[in-house]
Amino acid sequence: MVPSKSLGNIALQKFKKNFWGVFSFSFLMICVLIAIFAYALAPDNSQNANQMHLSIHSKPPGFKVKMLTLPSKEVSQSGLSVFFFGKKTTDTEIPISDYTLKENDLEITEYTSDGTAGLNKSYPLSSFINVTKAEEIPSKYISERKFILGTDKYGRDLLSRMLIGIRISLAIGFVAVFISLIIGITLGATAGYFGGKVDAAIMWLINVTWSIPTLLLVIAITLALGKGFWQVFIAVGLTMWVEVARVVRGQVMGVKQMQYVTAAKSLGFSHWRIIINHILPNSLAPVIIISAANFAGAILIESGLSFLGIGAQPPMPSWGGIIKDHYSYIILGKPYLAIIPGIAIMSLVTAFMLMGNALRDVLDVKN
Repeated sequence: MVPSKSLGNIALQKFKKNFWGVFSFSFLMICVLIAIFAYALAPDNSQNANQMHLSIHSKPPGFKVKMLTLPSKEVSQSGLSVFFFGKKTTDTEIPISDYTLKENDLEITEYTSDGTAGLNKSYPLSSFINVTKAEEIPSKYISERKFILGTDKYGRDLLSRMLIGIRISLAIGFVAVFISLIIGITLGATAGYFGGKVDAAIMWLINVTWSIPTLLLVIAITLALGKGFWQVFIAVGLTMWVEVARVVRGQVMGVKQMQYVTAAKSLGFSHWRIIINHILPNSLAPVIIISAANFAGAILIESGLSFLGIGAQPPMPSWGGIIKDHYSYIILGKPYLAIIPGIAIMSLVTAFMLMGNALRDVLDVKN
């Protein structure tokens, strides 16, 4: 006797055969891992990758320079805190073009990008921790730094800020979708199940919200809540529930006519028990697909808000904020400063859209 396969197993097998679905899922899992291990992977693991070097601003990918690190008082911080939030460093980093060791001090020539002679400065041995003679300084405090994606207009490592910036893009997607699902499913299920005046009132709210341009509504909510990290998350989530509510309402209106719902009512089950246990489990397939699209929409909205200056606030890295800082460089001969985060946003959004298409095919939901 051939064992019957569950619907979940059938859907999983169909998903495995969908190349773009598997590809986008793999890409998104890699992005999630990068977000988790961002500070471990970033060359600059200071908080928000905010170590500035103005003398090497706007350098191209692959740029190399010698870097002198002047240690400062150590800040007490746990390894877990460094892993998730970055190192609270107050060390000073100075790009140099040359250095000379003397008996009791280090003499350096600061790096300049215009070819002129840099300033000469001297640092005594007392400026360095655990150093007894000048010969020990180069091995401990001077290194060659390579900026794989170059530096931004403040001389910060662009790769590090891109890696840490992915956290905001993914977090805004998760939080916004979570908020939209809670509000959308609750209102949609209530309207579809009870109908009548309840349905009319909720549909009026949905239509009013739907009629307001999304970005304008997000900006209004953001300004009301104040600029900040979590305020943006809430604002985006509060504008993305409408489509979820409309779809859930339609699904519930169809499912509540089924015989098993009528049987549940005849057994005296409460309305909310019927909705939660019998109707919603059979109505959520389209919601899963909408959630994937809302993920992509939330990332784009956050990028737009950061570009306008009301998203994640400096020095917190955001892909939209990086574009805002460097879009003028497109016509100044350094377009990569804006194109790199633009490609990252496009790739992440495309992956979520491909995931949504794959889920639609797997779950056999027709538009």
